[in-house]
Amino acid sequence: MASVTIYDVAARAGVSIKTVSRVMNNEPNVRPAMRERVLTAAGDLGYSPNLSARSLAGSRSFVIAVFVDAALTIDHWRSERGADYLSRIQLGATLECRDAGYHLLIELIDHEGPQVRQEVAALLAALKPDGVILTPPSSDNEVVLELLDKAGTPYVRVGPERGGQGPRVHMDDVAAAREMTAHLAGLGHKRIGFIVGEPRYGASQARREGYLEAMKARGLPVAEGLVRQGDFTFQSGLEQAKALLALPDRPTAIFASNDDMALGCIAAIAEAGLMIPGDISVAGFDDSPSSRFSRPQLTTVRQPVAEMSSVAAKLLIAQAKSNDPPERPIDELLPFELIHRASTATPPR
Repeated sequence: MASVTIYDVAARAGVSIKTVSRVMNNEPNVRPAMRERVLTAAGDLGYSPNLSARSLAGSRSFVIAVFVDAALTIDHWRSERGADYLSRIQLGATLECRDAGYHLLIELIDHEGPQVRQEVAALLAALKPDGVILTPPSSDNEVVLELLDKAGTPYVRVGPERGGQGPRVHMDDVAAAREMTAHLAGLGHKRIGFIVGEPRYGASQARREGYLEAMKARGLPVAEGLVRQGDFTFQSGLEQAKALLALPDRPTAIFASNDDMALGCIAAIAEAGLMIPGDISVAGFDDSPSSRFSRPQLTTVRQPVAEMSSVAAKLLIAQAKSNDPPERPIDELLPFELIHRASTATPPR
């Protein structure tokens, strides 16, 4: 039995294919009676629009692509620590795409590989997405941005370091790190260690900047060795926490640039036979599920990852429907939140 097509629905409803497409895509400016007629015809025939049919009926592909960093994603998978950031990016964007009848595709991009230009160009040619959500470090990658501009593919940058290079949705990483450092200082901590994230990510330097600003504002010295270079992985948090604990005058608090590294700190402190927060406080950044499952539960910064990807998807879908570029530069700033839990307290006497 031949499958039902958009042409069959149009014939049954006595309307044009374009009208059927507009109804199925939930587009505006369709009279309620006409919409009901098309939906009734589709229901009677058991019609379910597929991606290729919808694309043929208009200029859209009904695909939103998300570019994510291959290296860090694969590292998290191999270490069996999961990929919470990617999961939240998917959740926020998927819900928007589902409501609008769109499909979401996740693509791993090897930003350090020699073939990144060919890889991205091939993806854009094969997928022809209606829009691309760029997560760090794609959101600041000059090659990726150049290829998207050249292809005329709309994009929204999630959490980029720089403004002025296309639409962006972000949070204030500097302010968030500054507030967390100020919180630790407010508890009475004077020696606060800091573990920087992966250098390729703009947020890593922004969070370091916020930490340094807060330390300076409180008149607290940043002694040699207090700032350590990590890479957003559990292992780097473990190693850098051990280095901090080995200092002649060890810190009474450690602020890690993400929750995975903070969990590495908790493991290193436990291995050293010290108590959290009795001997040393620990704070993270992200508010990942693991921050609530750790013992003690982790004080952290809630980063609105799902909300940022949701806004990005909504912006791209709206642009695809209107087929017009935004009337004004898009720069959406979403709020963060400090989450106070049991891993931080006043320093030991």
